[in-house]
Amino acid sequence: MLKDIVLRDWDDLQKAVFDEVWDDRVKRYRDSRIYRGCSDSAWQFMPSLNRVCYHDLSLENHILRSFRKYGYAELADCQGTWKLLTVAQHHGIPTRLLDWTYSPLVAAHFATEDISMYDRDGAIFCLNVPDFKPYLPKTFREELEQAGGNVFSVGMLERLAPKLQNLEQQSEKPFALFFEPSSMIDRIVNQYALFSVVSHSSVLLSEIIAQEEIKCIRYVIPKSIKLEIRDKLDYINISERMIYPGLDGISRWITRRYSNLGPIYNREHVGDTGNGSR
Repeated sequence: MLKDIVLRDWDDLQKAVFDEVWDDRVKRYRDSRIYRGCSDSAWQFMPSLNRVCYHDLSLENHILRSFRKYGYAELADCQGTWKLLTVAQHHGIPTRLLDWTYSPLVAAHFATEDISMYDRDGAIFCLNVPDFKPYLPKTFREELEQAGGNVFSVGMLERLAPKLQNLEQQSEKPFALFFEPSSMIDRIVNQYALFSVVSHSSVLLSEIIAQEEIKCIRYVIPKSIKLEIRDKLDYINISERMIYPGLDGISRWITRRYSNLGPIYNREHVGDTGNGSR
């Protein structure tokens, strides 16, 4: 059940992401929502495995086995399927995982970081994690209830489903769950990251959302305000320098920062006086 909200400017973004997150029980802002930023608002929830191996999804096992085999020296301490999946996703291996974040502004970064996509609208997708809990298999649901949470840890999944095949064996009806990776990669920590995974590799998260009529909000970032959002995120230190720690992130930030974007995408401001800061 997709609901579109079109943002008009930075202030609209701020209002949208903090809407309905006040918890009157504790008199504080608390939220169980998660976000995914996309450079193109038309993109679907399609994991890299389904994009790359759509012709034969059974290649998933071969991919992970090859990754462990040829990356053995660096993966020696990476025990278990779920840790391996996290590292594989981080390094661009095709997996059935989708990246999410608890931070709407980090999601806004991902929606605006690719300057080659400034000719199209971006989007921030928003889901409420507890909405998926009723559709989990009983053993998975009970595990979360016992832990008093909505999101699985790697340890919990290693107990419940040591192998990906175990997910499908839990239920004939496909289901989706969310888990937090181990904090073993700085990038994951800085991105406030978590992942979604669907029990059946041939089923997309969007199909489960539609089937169960789960609410999904798409905050559309029109191409006309992408650069405004991008520049203001830089001002509050949400940029490649923070998202991708190290020289690669710094290099990406510098390249974007010094690109001649203003005259192309902010034409209405061309001719303003003032030298501005570089």
